[in-house]
Amino acid sequence: MTGGDGRAAAGGAGAAGGTGPGRGRGDTVAAVVRQWRAVHPDLDTGPMEVIGRINRCAALLQQAEDAPLRRAGLTRPEFDLLGALRRTGHELTPSELARETFSSGAAVTKRLKQLTERGLVERRGDTRDRRVAHVRLTDAGRDLVDGILPAQLAYETAVLSGLDGPALGELAALLGELLGQLEGRLGTLRA
Repeated sequence: MTGGDGRAAAGGAGAAGGTGPGRGRGDTVAAVVRQWRAVHPDLDTGPMEVIGRINRCAALLQQAEDAPLRRAGLTRPEFDLLGALRRTGHELTPSELARETFSSGAAVTKRLKQLTERGLVERRGDTRDRRVAHVRLTDAGRDLVDGILPAQLAYETAVLSGLDGPALGELAALLGELLGQLEGRLGTLRA
């Protein structure tokens, strides 16, 4: 696993100690796996190879801070909220935004406050239930999302440029399969 700073943690999992294509290229997780295999040669470290690499990639991507978003003064979570409103094409409640962005209600509330102060979103109360708010993009918010999205996609393409088309497609399919499985059963594994 990786620490919050993206480095492989000493007690964590990795992803590069096996055999086969793409494995053992000397990434930081490979060293973690080798160390664990030396300490516990009887244990299967295969899961560390996948989860450790996913965690390490996520940490490194978060550290990069998404250059186009940063230039626009947005964080990834703020852009995710704006993007959810833009791609769905209609108003959403804060609860719906939390589900769309995999965020907590408190985090969404904080981000919406900041985005409202910047004039990118606006909230209106529900006419039937005063406890419910509806959030929509302002024209400025829509223009910002539409202006940033091409640059953000170009940035993400550059980040992934070391992978050729077939490898990228295979990785996307495998990650999609894993994500689908986790979304369907992770709650049962927490116990």
